[in-house]
Amino acid sequence: MKSCTPHLVMVLVQLAYGGSNILIKISIEKGLNQLFFVVYRHLIALILLGPFAYVLERKQRPSLSFSIIMKIFVLSSLGTTIHLNVYYAGLAYTSPTVATALSNFIPTLTFVIAVVLGMEKVKLRSARGQAKVLGTLICIGGSLIFTLWKGAILYRGFRKRPLIHIYNEKYVLLGHAKDEWIKGSALIMISYIAWSAWLILQVVVYKVYPARLSLNAMICFFASLQSSVIALYFGRNPMLWRLEWNVQLLTIVYSGVVISALVYYLQTWCISHKGPVFAAMFSPLLLVIVALFSAVAFAERLHLGSLIGALVIIMGLYCVLWGKRADGQLEGASEDGREEFSANKTLEISTNDGPVMNRISSEKK
Repeated sequence: MKSCTPHLVMVLVQLAYGGSNILIKISIEKGLNQLFFVVYRHLIALILLGPFAYVLERKQRPSLSFSIIMKIFVLSSLGTTIHLNVYYAGLAYTSPTVATALSNFIPTLTFVIAVVLGMEKVKLRSARGQAKVLGTLICIGGSLIFTLWKGAILYRGFRKRPLIHIYNEKYVLLGHAKDEWIKGSALIMISYIAWSAWLILQVVVYKVYPARLSLNAMICFFASLQSSVIALYFGRNPMLWRLEWNVQLLTIVYSGVVISALVYYLQTWCISHKGPVFAAMFSPLLLVIVALFSAVAFAERLHLGSLIGALVIIMGLYCVLWGKRADGQLEGASEDGREEFSANKTLEISTNDGPVMNRISSEKK
């Protein structure tokens, strides 16, 4: 049962993300302001994480220096303030299916940024290095196909009319306009670049501040602070801060409690046990979940360009993941070899010590 726990956790994580994408899309179409949504979402997560971080990591939490605070501030800017606000702006122009399909590009973006910063080494003469480079190029091509080419309609949905009406009638019949489709996809890709940079910087910050709950709580604090400044500047109408009992409030509570507080922690736990490659392999599942729900609830149509682009992205993703996994297996084998060599060396020293001591003691006699 323990061996299946990480798999079940990642399936639940993808289901949670799928529900979040659907709820956020509905709420944005119903009038939810994305700037204030980001503020409320992280305030809720901060209220939940703060007490646990204070009690459970009281002895583990290191002291804060100005350098660490600035790193966490930049980390919060990339992974929450920039990523979420740009992502929600793009989601307003396109569908949740598009957003989740392009999310398969995140591992490749992370790999490229890591190579540029010197944190990832690529040996082009090895099959592992060639797979990672080829997978990166395939993902880039797939994202361009998905973004720029819609193609003919392959499937018109399970229903003629949506169960949940979030578009006007003309919008449903004609689909997303091409310029809005490209604009939304471009914004979502920019948000994923910020998210990939956040993943890279998180490794750096965690080395100097290894308290996970406290780190997440501080990220939520800075995210709510940064987003509050942006929201006050762009949305000066006090009525925008008002909350009512509707789907917008449900989305805020769900995203704060389930996504920002619970899912982020579960992802961190799973990565610490099975590694980032294992976690990334479940990202195509999110596309399937959201696509099926959107086909039923929103009566979305499947286009040829979307299908080909998504399949190409997934193919490139698994090329990169195969190369990363092969690197991990090689590193594990080399570490085992070093440990075996060290053990043999220790055994040799210990067996040679006995006769030497005996000879010395016999000479004294």
